[in-house]
Amino acid sequence: MRQKSKMAGSGLVASHVAKEKPNPSPAQVVRVVRAGLDFAELEALREQLDLPLDGLASQLGLARATLHRRKAIGRLTTDESDKVVRYARLLGHAVHLFGSVEEARRWLKAPQRGLGGAVPLDYAQTEAGAREVENLLGRIDYGVYS
Repeated sequence: MRQKSKMAGSGLVASHVAKEKPNPSPAQVVRVVRAGLDFAELEALREQLDLPLDGLASQLGLARATLHRRKAIGRLTTDESDKVVRYARLLGHAVHLFGSVEEARRWLKAPQRGLGGAVPLDYAQTEAGAREVENLLGRIDYGVYS
């Protein structure tokens, strides 16, 4: 049986996006991801990104049946939790750069020239793609957008 972490279900997604809250430490994030996030964290990410649950599940590589099983159980696997945190991290970076969740969403859902015309949310389906999205956000932040 998995040990329930103090942070699980307590707003890990929100902590990445909120300006006034400090982000959790990497050790805390690793601990929570290993334990598996509460399903509510997936719901929080869905709400922040303004995507239908099936759409977000598809982005995360979750089949509809798996999504329903996770909802019934109330907990995500380590791999699924890692993906949720990846998207939350990108959303948080975009919010801090663009100043609002709405602007961040708009940017993450639109094709970006710096990604060869790819949509950042689509590009971030792999960790390597997510790193490229983060690199592009960093270049924009430092004024070296290409």
